[in-house]
Amino acid sequence: MNAPHAPDQAKVEQVKLLIAGQWVESKTSEWRDVVNPATQQVLARVPFATIEEVDAAVAAAHRAFKSWRDTPVGARMRIMLKLQALIREHSKRIAQTLSAEQGKTIADAEGDIFRGLEVVEHAASIGTLQMGEFAENVAGGVDTYTLRQPIGVCAGITPFNFPAMIPLWMFPMAIVCGNTFVLKPSEQDPLSTMMLVELALEAGVPAGVLNVVHGGKQVVDAICIHPDIKAISFVGSTEVGTHVYNLASQHNKRVQSMMGAKNHAVVLPDANREQTLNALVGAGFGAAGQRCMATSVAVLVGKAREWIPELRDLAAKLKVNAGSEPGTDVGPLVSKRAKERVLGLIEKGIQEGAKLELDGRGVQVPGFDQGNFVGPTLFSGVTTDMQVYTQEIFGPVLVVLEVDTLDEAIALVNRNPFGNGTGLFTQSGAAARKFQNEIDVGQVGINIPIPVPVPYFSFTGSRGSKLGDLGPYGKQVVQFYTQTKTVTARWFDDDSVNDGVNTTISLR
Repeated sequence: MNAPHAPDQAKVEQVKLLIAGQWVESKTSEWRDVVNPATQQVLARVPFATIEEVDAAVAAAHRAFKSWRDTPVGARMRIMLKLQALIREHSKRIAQTLSAEQGKTIADAEGDIFRGLEVVEHAASIGTLQMGEFAENVAGGVDTYTLRQPIGVCAGITPFNFPAMIPLWMFPMAIVCGNTFVLKPSEQDPLSTMMLVELALEAGVPAGVLNVVHGGKQVVDAICIHPDIKAISFVGSTEVGTHVYNLASQHNKRVQSMMGAKNHAVVLPDANREQTLNALVGAGFGAAGQRCMATSVAVLVGKAREWIPELRDLAAKLKVNAGSEPGTDVGPLVSKRAKERVLGLIEKGIQEGAKLELDGRGVQVPGFDQGNFVGPTLFSGVTTDMQVYTQEIFGPVLVVLEVDTLDEAIALVNRNPFGNGTGLFTQSGAAARKFQNEIDVGQVGINIPIPVPVPYFSFTGSRGSKLGDLGPYGKQVVQFYTQTKTVTARWFDDDSVNDGVNTTISLR
């Protein structure tokens, strides 16, 4: 973290908090620079909010919940309709900011926004998503029905790699269900997130229904233990996600924690060669590998191992440049620290005996000499005990393992502790059916390298990639953000027959 900056010392934008519908300048003494990863230009400074400011945000959400929960579902739905229209209108402007602060290409930044926009569109269907059930005459004159009611103040903690998509996974679904929300964006790239929050207010989200605080571990912990917060959604690293889940669970909160990954693509020799190679390169090196659903391991089965030279040559053609530059395929890593970590793991792979087929170290980008660039890097000859396999590198590094049979490939994937996503490339329906039945991973792609479900379904990462049993969007998240209340009712008129006293548990 940078040395603390006082607000009056700063000559760049000071990112504000949002509390009770007001943009508030933090009183903290601790600030962090928001840095363009291609140029090292300081774009803004973000405050690490005080505990008192976190408390104020939660208090505002708590007050707003009393009226927001009773707002008609149609009114909530229309706010989502307005929000999706505003996001469409401003998506290119937001994408420019997102690319500048995170490093993504403009096209990938627009994709980041669009995948979040899909969730907002789905939130506009809340009229049917939040319906309960009704059964008539379950006993004599008795009806039973369920209500799906909001639970109160909820919170979201989002990562740096998707500053548009992940916040849009969280607060629209939470508030459209009738809850209020406290959002803690990534301190590394909060600017595009704040643009989306501004649009939410413009769309009609009332004061206090959506609040924003910034910060690091102290703020995260304050959210996890606050007695008025009922549910927390987290996306980020395994280390932090496990901490959030454990701490918040100990304080009686619902928690969904989407964490790290090591996603395998299993390639059978009958797969469409050109399509498969394109998919591996795109999913392995896109967004500089900074996706929790990135394909970071290729498992080549049988004669598919002969494809390594073509895989290397295709990856070598990718253009490394600033995300803002036309034609860029691979932008910079988000920070110098991230770059150092990736370079360290590449060096470790060499030391452990993996074959470096393509070396992305030392890449030079004219005009961006200070950028956090690492070019596409490919290892072959990797074994499952090497750190380039066991660690989530989170950079543009693809490792290749080789096996003889599909059964061996399935066993290899299932031994890995992570379970976010996996893919199989084949033209055999029988092989695909066997794979999807036997693989122990939450999200499976068949000839799809990044199998992230559309919002009508739910994100279903599993095992070491997820804590909590409900996903962050789709039908599952409506369950997460609501409490089911079951009502069993009988009505009498003045002429009803009196059945007398019933001392049993049965209805009659």
